[in-house]
Amino acid sequence: MNGKVRPTALLAVLALLLLPLTAGMAAADGPGVKLSKSQAGTGGSITVSGSGWRSHALLMVLICGQSVPSRGVIGGTNSCANADGRAVTTDAKGSFSKKLPVAEPPVPCPCVVHVATVEGAKAEADAIFQVAGHAVEPLPAEASGGRLSVLTDTRLDGSSGLLTWFGAPPSRTLVFTVGNVGTTAVKNPVFQVGTSHGVFAPQWEDQQWRGTIGPGKKAQMKLPVELTAGAHGDYGVSLKYGGKVLAEQPWGVGRPWGVTLFWILVCVVVPAALFRAGMAIVDRARPRRAGGLRHRGLRMPELALHLPKFTTRADEAPASPSTLPWFTPDSDPGTAGRLSAPHDDSPTSPTTPTRKGPT
Repeated sequence: MNGKVRPTALLAVLALLLLPLTAGMAAADGPGVKLSKSQAGTGGSITVSGSGWRSHALLMVLICGQSVPSRGVIGGTNSCANADGRAVTTDAKGSFSKKLPVAEPPVPCPCVVHVATVEGAKAEADAIFQVAGHAVEPLPAEASGGRLSVLTDTRLDGSSGLLTWFGAPPSRTLVFTVGNVGTTAVKNPVFQVGTSHGVFAPQWEDQQWRGTIGPGKKAQMKLPVELTAGAHGDYGVSLKYGGKVLAEQPWGVGRPWGVTLFWILVCVVVPAALFRAGMAIVDRARPRRAGGLRHRGLRMPELALHLPKFTTRADEAPASPSTLPWFTPDSDPGTAGRLSAPHDDSPTSPTTPTRKGPT
């Protein structure tokens, strides 16, 4: 009896030990999404919950049309009701719960509730949802020919030059390797390269690769990527082919400090130049002295006239008329007594009476 009970007890204990590992493996399969309702009309709301996400990750929750979980959101976020989306942050266990208003997407159903990470490692999950009263149309047929898949991680090659430091558009080269997993060759494939900043949707640009990729073959792609002038901050580069996003690559763009230095110099140089120009205008408008000379120094003629001179009698000499600029030749005191006829001022003149003293 005891021999039969012991194996059963051992199996029960083993099952209990393996249960957490099984749950962990299920969580490791990828993030999941659950809905409180599978169908609702416009104006209502549903509760979206999820688990298995990265802890403290910022997620975007949207209702998208022309989508199924097996094919994803075919038209990207352009097929979603972006204005009525909600953002949510997961907890320490990677779970979340958020109330989402029901809104009609810009394209017909089938629809899904699309949950994707905003920053960091790429992760997304979809749950089937029906918007009551919204049009339903078949999904576009999948291409039966060649299909491309990204085989390696993407990277951005290149560096910023001196002109980028002064506000020129930053540019890089997106490098990745794709393989043709279809049954026919793919000739001159057209990729879509999108750049996004923060939580904004990517702006897509078509980039065509010249060449042919046969079935089961692979090739390395190099596509140019360029941002607008003066761009800086955290950007993301997305790669799309056949309406499906294949890869995403973060791109941190440094601030163009040369532009900041330029404006600082402008704020210093321009006021200094205006000050110099104003001083030049004031100097030209200043009245000229007699003789056509201008002196920038301080002139105090009144003070110079009233300052006494400390000299001896031997050093005193009568000033010539030319050394007295404040007198005209006619008013020179040195010539005022010589306007009459000349006469002898000597003391022995016969016309001058003399007085003799006693001898």
